[in-house]
Amino acid sequence: MTRGESYKESLSGKKVLVVGLGKSGRAAVKVLVDAGADVSVQDSASADKLDTEFLKYLEGSNVEAYLGEKPDDMSEFDMLVMSPGVPLTLDFIVEAQSKGAELIGELELAYRIGRASFAAITGTNGKTTTTTLVGEIFKAAGLEPAVVGNIGNPVVTEAENSSDEDWLVAEVSSFQLETTKYFRPKVSAILNLTPDHLNRHGTMEAYGAAKARIAANQDETDYLVINIDDDKAYALGKDTKATLIPFSRQRTLEKGAFLDGERMIVKDLSGVEHYICDKGDLRIIGDHNVENVLAASAICFFAGIEADVIGKAVKEFPGVEHRIEYCGSLNDVDYYNDSKGTNVDAALIALKALESGIVLIAGGDGKSQDFTELADRLDGCVEALVLLGRDAPIIEEAARKAGFSNIYNCKDMEECVRKASEIARPGEKVLLSPACASWDMYDNFEQRGRHFKQCVKTMLK
Repeated sequence: MTRGESYKESLSGKKVLVVGLGKSGRAAVKVLVDAGADVSVQDSASADKLDTEFLKYLEGSNVEAYLGEKPDDMSEFDMLVMSPGVPLTLDFIVEAQSKGAELIGELELAYRIGRASFAAITGTNGKTTTTTLVGEIFKAAGLEPAVVGNIGNPVVTEAENSSDEDWLVAEVSSFQLETTKYFRPKVSAILNLTPDHLNRHGTMEAYGAAKARIAANQDETDYLVINIDDDKAYALGKDTKATLIPFSRQRTLEKGAFLDGERMIVKDLSGVEHYICDKGDLRIIGDHNVENVLAASAICFFAGIEADVIGKAVKEFPGVEHRIEYCGSLNDVDYYNDSKGTNVDAALIALKALESGIVLIAGGDGKSQDFTELADRLDGCVEALVLLGRDAPIIEEAARKAGFSNIYNCKDMEECVRKASEIARPGEKVLLSPACASWDMYDNFEQRGRHFKQCVKTMLK
């Protein structure tokens, strides 16, 4: 398909419905209006619940808005642009498709209207850290990338006026990928695959299939960086036409990125080793971050960046907010914010990184997860479990079934932090790693993490 200006021109006069007016939906509307499309918008929220500035924008445009309702006639639309959080199974979405409307998401729209090359990263955990690090390495190489997707600006905003020389470094979710059609990154990465979003996808097979779409349109001139230590993730690369670049923390490889003792190495396609740095040079803690660095190193190396540039950037990287983020210490107790730990596997990674002596704050919207594995890992690692949120009773039930009984239930984050500070003894750590989404109490995990940090800050005064 044609990209860039040619595609933008094809949008002129096309009737497009943008479904969902979150950050990416609002950005898509503006780009489509600029391209001359006949745009309508739909959101389940009423006007008083939406962004006021965007409402002013709508009032000053010719965009027809269906707020708190849906259009009566779905046959009039040529295309639907879906926001990631909107289920594709809604009746009016299914109806529109049955009547011939093309269904895409903001990521696909961004790919079509821009000309930039993509480095796109997905996986259940580690996406934000890896994407941020890739962005920093690209900057160190003088490539001036836009870091987009689930972090940074919406993809479509940065893609709109991009050229062939530009790079977009994108963190992409299964929700974004399931509405792609032609999306083709120059370098893609699948970091890992563990249960998440099963309330949306239904099965692990469907979840994995959505993730695998990141490489569906790649060919042998493109690269798929993939975790060979994770059998489920690695299996997602079996049908790709891309050049497969494995990374491993556990074994030596003939090509790709791996840990050789303490040395982090990338081997090119000829098997020549390129030294990145030593494991001990990293400022970020935990084996999971070794994997993130290996993945980022492979992505950047096969995007054409020299190993010495990668190594320098890696050694300077401090990590990202809300991912095992150190927040301060009081009475010889350290406090860590891991609000981005929105699933069981992410929480297990944080527990492993901090090892033992942990007072764990968890709970929220469990997304239909099974908490058995988390419960089984509490004994010997976690001293006390402090719970909040909608699915706290489910976590408590799993913990008690596993024989763990030092559990406290709290009504809000302030009470959780107070209780954790009372329980924790000198030398221990208080860790917010909820193993759940935040939507039952907060707008997003960032808001939850900032609230935790504010509670800690207040206590430290």
